[in-house]
Amino acid sequence: MQTERALASLVPPPLSRYAGSRRSSRGGLSRTSMGTYLPSLAGGVLIGLSAVMLLLLNGRIAGVSGLVAGLGRRPDRRWLADLAFVAGLILGPPAFAALSGHWPEMRIVASLPILALAGLLVGFGARLGSGCTSGHGVCGLARLSPRSFVAVLTFLASGVATVFLVRVLFG
Repeated sequence: MQTERALASLVPPPLSRYAGSRRSSRGGLSRTSMGTYLPSLAGGVLIGLSAVMLLLLNGRIAGVSGLVAGLGRRPDRRWLADLAFVAGLILGPPAFAALSGHWPEMRIVASLPILALAGLLVGFGARLGSGCTSGHGVCGLARLSPRSFVAVLTFLASGVATVFLVRVLFG
């Protein structure tokens, strides 16, 4: 019984239950739904553009774990490029707030110790997998890398298994 509930909790509710995904009377998506899709599309385009620019201008793959790890070495031209990329990631939300007049909406329900443990596990996994979701998922798949394909499948399977176990164990 508990396993059935956990499995049922993995299935998302119908699309109509999500805020901003209402259909118009003409059958298409309403204006409010575009408030969700357009920013998501713009974010995806910006991520792709930044990955392409880093590759074309510096010959580097935009794997965030590798870029952050590179900040631990002696400063040089490559170090400055890594710092600029990571600074852009950190300054993204304040730039969004400055342009839109409000901070990005987010909801974190986990406690600080759980978040710290999750961060350590993600860091360990990125090191073990020789890259993170940005390096393998965004850049590696775009380059048709078989290693990245396996890594992304592993990330996704691990995520599904984790959600399933947490929902079974903690309800």
